[in-house]
Amino acid sequence: MVEDWKMANTPDVLASSSDHQQVTASTTQHHQIKWQPHVAGRYNCNIDAAFSSQANRTGIGICVRDAEGTFVLAKTMTYPCDVQVDVGEALGLHSALQWLSDMQIDNVDFETDSKLTVDVFLSTRNDLSKFGCIISSCRSLFSNFFSNSRVEFVR
Repeated sequence: MVEDWKMANTPDVLASSSDHQQVTASTTQHHQIKWQPHVAGRYNCNIDAAFSSQANRTGIGICVRDAEGTFVLAKTMTYPCDVQVDVGEALGLHSALQWLSDMQIDNVDFETDSKLTVDVFLSTRNDLSKFGCIISSCRSLFSNFFSNSRVEFVR
């Protein structure tokens, strides 16, 4: 993960100063990871949650872009409670699904960095925990309002 972070933060063109003239072998062996555009006519909805136990808050960020990567919509929400990470990530997906269904937007690739959220959303398993109840509501929203969309895990 550290190497991936270093690679993502290494400029494409290195400065000419002596401090920047050396490139590590691990950096040169990896290819640059670049954004790939989505299929024309589709939207990309990135979702993430943030947590502050000190402020007793959970934040949700949602960003929608078109197939060319052009900004379309964004929304942030704050919940006045600090929840478990899985619950917060599920709340993020639910918030995005609710928001875009209210605007009757379809053809959406919902992307989250929570593998657990996506795996449970895509499974048929029922769970009576807070997390499971939120996921159940996500499935209901998704099946009722999104005919040509998907939920995906992205790093």
